[in-house]
Amino acid sequence: MAEQEGRDAEAGGDAAAAAVASHTSSMQRVKVYRLADGGKWDDQGTGYVSIDYIEGSKELGLTVLDEDDNDTLLMHNITSDDIYRKQEETIISWRDREAATDLALSFQEAAGCSYIWEHICDIQRNLQFSNLGALEVGPRQSSESLEASRIMHSNDDSFRSANGGEFRELPPVELSNLPFILKTVLEAGITDQMHVAELITQDNDFFPKIVDIFRMCEDLENIDDLHMIFKLVKGIILLNSPSIFDKIFSDEFILDIIGALEYDPEVPRVQNHRAFLKDHVVFKEAIRIENVSVVSKIHQTYRIGYLKDVILPRILDDATLASLNTMIHSNNASVISLLKDDTLFIRRLFARMRSSDISMESKRELVLFLHEFCTLSKSLPLVQQLRLFRDLSGEGVFEIISDVLQSQDRKIISAGTDILILFLNQDPNLLRSYIVQQEGNSLLGLLVKGMVTDFSEEMHCQFLEILRILMDSFTTSGAHRDVVIEIFYERHLDYLVDVIASSCPPRSLSRSSSNSVHVGGNAEGHCIKPEILLNVCELLCFCVVHHPYRIKCNFLMNNAIEKILTLTQRREKFLVVAAVRFMRTIISRNDDHLIRHVVKFNLLKPIIDVFVDNGERYNMLHSGVLELLEYIRKENIKTLIIYAIESFWDELAIFEHFGSIQAFKLKYQQVQPCLVYYCIPC
Repeated sequence: MAEQEGRDAEAGGDAAAAAVASHTSSMQRVKVYRLADGGKWDDQGTGYVSIDYIEGSKELGLTVLDEDDNDTLLMHNITSDDIYRKQEETIISWRDREAATDLALSFQEAAGCSYIWEHICDIQRNLQFSNLGALEVGPRQSSESLEASRIMHSNDDSFRSANGGEFRELPPVELSNLPFILKTVLEAGITDQMHVAELITQDNDFFPKIVDIFRMCEDLENIDDLHMIFKLVKGIILLNSPSIFDKIFSDEFILDIIGALEYDPEVPRVQNHRAFLKDHVVFKEAIRIENVSVVSKIHQTYRIGYLKDVILPRILDDATLASLNTMIHSNNASVISLLKDDTLFIRRLFARMRSSDISMESKRELVLFLHEFCTLSKSLPLVQQLRLFRDLSGEGVFEIISDVLQSQDRKIISAGTDILILFLNQDPNLLRSYIVQQEGNSLLGLLVKGMVTDFSEEMHCQFLEILRILMDSFTTSGAHRDVVIEIFYERHLDYLVDVIASSCPPRSLSRSSSNSVHVGGNAEGHCIKPEILLNVCELLCFCVVHHPYRIKCNFLMNNAIEKILTLTQRREKFLVVAAVRFMRTIISRNDDHLIRHVVKFNLLKPIIDVFVDNGERYNMLHSGVLELLEYIRKENIKTLIIYAIESFWDELAIFEHFGSIQAFKLKYQQVQPCLVYYCIPC
C-alpha cells in the first residue's frame, strides 16, 4: 500500500514537472517593437511571450511580460480579422487596430517563433469555424485550450501523408465528420484543392451520402447543420473542378445540390429555388428533339446559368465563374453540333415552319427556336458556322425570314432581323445571292419598308445595319452585291427620299410641326417618327460615300438633295443637324457636277438659314455649320466659297467675330479675283 502511495506521489510529481515544462516551453523570449511615425521601429523592451486568455475576457491573446520586473510590455487580443505576417524565421508582425500602429515580435529562437506562429494560425482558424465546434470558448486554462487546438490539428493531420504535403483520404462522409470535411475543403491551398477535388470525385459514394445527409437534416429541420452543408457545397463548387461540376450538374444530384444552396446563413429566409425550377421553369420543345443527349445538355446548361446568375452571383470568384461560362459555351457548341449534323431534324424543322396547318403560336415558337439555334451557332468554330449557314440557306431560311418580316408580331420580326445579321456577319453573299433571284427581290423591299415602319428604335437600327452590309462597297466585290445595289436604286431609293420630303412641313409651319407627320404620295400614309427619319438620312449618307456614281445620277435627276434638305424645317434639332451632315457628305465628294448643282439650286440657303436662326447658341448645329464652311475653305472649293459669301454675307456678317467666319471671308477675298465669270442663281 505504501509502495503504491509512493508510486502515485512519484507519478504526480512527474505530471507536475511535465506541466511546468510544457508551460515553460510556451514562454518564448522576444523583443517587442512598435512602428513610429517616422517609419522607424522603436524597441519597447525584452520579455517572454505566451498565449493565454486575456484577463477579464474570454478571448485568447498574446501577452509579453518584461524579463526583469514582470511588467506587461504587450497585451494583444488575437482575432480572425487581423492579418499576421511571419518574416524570415524569427519575426511576426501585424497591424494593431486598437493601437493604430504596426507591432512586431523578434524571437530569440526560430523554433519559438514557429511555435507561436502555429498557435496564432490555429486560433484564427478556430475562430473562423467556431460554429463547427472546433474551439470551445470558455474560461479554461490556456494549456487546455492549446492542447485542444493541438488535438484538432493532429486529427486533421491523420488524413495527410507523412510529409504533410497532400491528403491521403477524406474522412468518411457522415454528419459527425462534416466539420472536418468542411475545414479540409475551405482551407485547402491551390495545390491541395486539386487533390481534394480528386479525392471527392474518386469516392463514388461522396455525393450520394452528402445528399442523404442533406435530406435527413431537412426532414428534421436541423438549420445549423443545413447551414454547414450550404458552406460545404459552396466550398466544393469553389474548388473549381470540371469533374465535380459534371457530377453536381447531373440529373441525379442537381436538385439536391440546389436545395442545399437554399440554406445560406447570410440570407434571413430560406430560398425556394427548387420550387421555382419545378413549378415555373417549363422546357418547351418547338419541335421534338429525339436525341436524349441534346435534351440533357440543354437542361444542364440552364441549371448552370441559374446557379451562376441567381443562386451564387455574389459568391463565385472569377476563376469559377469563368469555368462555368466555359462549360455553358461548351454545352452550347455540343448541342448545336449534334443538331446541325442531324439532317432529318433540320428538314423536319423547315417543313414544319412552311406548313400551313400550324397555329400562329406554334409558328412563333419555331421562329424563336431558329433564332436561338442560329445565335448559339457562334459557339462553333468558324468553319463549322459557315457550313451550317450554307446548309440553312439551302433549306430555304431566307424564304422563312421573308414570311416573318410580313408578320404583325414584333418579337419574331426582331428575331428575323437578328438571324439576317448573323448570316451577313458570316457571309453577306449568302443573302445577296438570294435577293438577286426573282423570288428574293421582295425581301429587299421588306427590309426597306422595315426602316420606316413604327418598330422599336433597336429594330430600326437592325434594318439600317442589314441594308448597310448588303450594299457595302468596301467589302469583297461580287456580281451579287452590284445587282443588289442596282435593285435598291431602281426600286427603293425614291421611296426613302419621299418619306423624308413628305414628313417635313413647309417652312412657315415648321415651328408648330408635331413629332410625327403623316406621309403621303409614294410613301404610304402613316406617321413617321423622327428617329426613323434620322435612320433614313444616315442610310442616304452611307449611299453618298459608297456609291458616288449612282448618287450623282439619281440625286441630280430626281432633286433628291433638295428633298432631303427639307429636314432643316423640322423642329427636332437632331434632324436639322442630320441635314447639315448630309450636305457635308455631299460636298466631301468634291464632285464638280454635285457642286454646280448645289450652286444652281441655292442649296446652301436652308443650311445658312438654320445657322442664323440658331443665333449665338453653341450646340451641335452651330458646330456642324461652322465645320462645313471650314471644310469648304480648307479644301479651297472656290465655286462654293464665292457662292456662299456673295449670296449670304449679309446674314453671316453678324457672326464675323467667329474665327472660322473671318477665315472664310479672307479666303473669298483671296480667290475672288481668280473667277472672272460667276453667276448667282435666280
